[in-house]
Amino acid sequence: MHHRTFAALVAVAPLTLVAACAGDDDDSAADGSDRCASNRAAGPIVYSSSFDFAAAASIVEVIVAEEQGYFDELCLDVELVPGFSTTNYPLISAGTAHFSSAGNFTEILNFTAAGGDFVAVANFGKTPIEGLVVPGGGAATLVDLAGATIGVKGDIPPSLVAMLATHGLARGRDYQEILLDGFDPISQIERVDALPVYKSNEPGQLDAAGIDYRLFDPADDGIPGTFGLLYTSAEFAAAQPTVVEDFVRAAMKGMEDALADPAAAVAMAMRRIDAAGNQAFLTEAGETYRWEQEHQVVLASTPDGQPVGLIDPALFRAEYDAYVAAGVWPDGPPEFVEAFDPGPAAAAYGADGTVVWP
Repeated sequence: MHHRTFAALVAVAPLTLVAACAGDDDDSAADGSDRCASNRAAGPIVYSSSFDFAAAASIVEVIVAEEQGYFDELCLDVELVPGFSTTNYPLISAGTAHFSSAGNFTEILNFTAAGGDFVAVANFGKTPIEGLVVPGGGAATLVDLAGATIGVKGDIPPSLVAMLATHGLARGRDYQEILLDGFDPISQIERVDALPVYKSNEPGQLDAAGIDYRLFDPADDGIPGTFGLLYTSAEFAAAQPTVVEDFVRAAMKGMEDALADPAAAVAMAMRRIDAAGNQAFLTEAGETYRWEQEHQVVLASTPDGQPVGLIDPALFRAEYDAYVAAGVWPDGPPEFVEAFDPGPAAAAYGADGTVVWP
């Protein structure tokens, strides 16, 4: 049934071509497939992660897909390298890497405005993943943060700017942003009135250290947002459509596994982290916390009746509009562009909501 559904959904990839990619043991069958041959001819496909090999959406499913051999089954030669979110965009533009992970759709728009041409092809988190923590005894409400000092690592997340704006606190007027070094929330929270965090990361560290804090969540205020996006360059997407589609299909298959067995997914991530030298000093406990939190948010933020990872253009537009209204960009917002393609993620699934697999 899945094969019939796949043939109907993906007109560019007839069933006979896809089925021929199923495994490296049958080289004669694989070589006889135009689609498989096209995927192989693309050569090595580099995926550069956004934060080491952390067990996070838009990273962990790629790790699982590689570990489980899903890319190989679709005739893709994929190499995983550890990277960092904002430094990946030039690599994708230059073709040095071919796929990466974005923190949110706004990030993609920002780098598009800076001269890139990117295409989001999957989106796992359909709500902000950021939060704002204040030390125990600090602000009891967001309004209490008027005149506060907020520590930032690079820049304050746009979802938090929007959250503060809904409580009457305008960026550049009602609070001060100071740049912090490193990633240690335990020392950082003592130096500021409020600290932006990823809800799937720093709260776990603060809890483990027994530090008292209050978390303000933009989702509680209905702030739209996204996280866990896979993207590529527009040039690569146009030149290698079957590679893009099959990369996303394998990633969706990896996500199915990661959601079904979080512990196994974390173990795979930790093997990659350790093999790459673990320069971010990630721990199994930390990555377990991260994926426990994110996998719950991925499922909870996915609309009822839909599989995870689909592109929702209306959500991207809502995110942009809310952030423009909130004054996220002091010098003016970038132009909204359709830097996304819903096709590859939609084509990965059959009518029953599971990944179509040869």
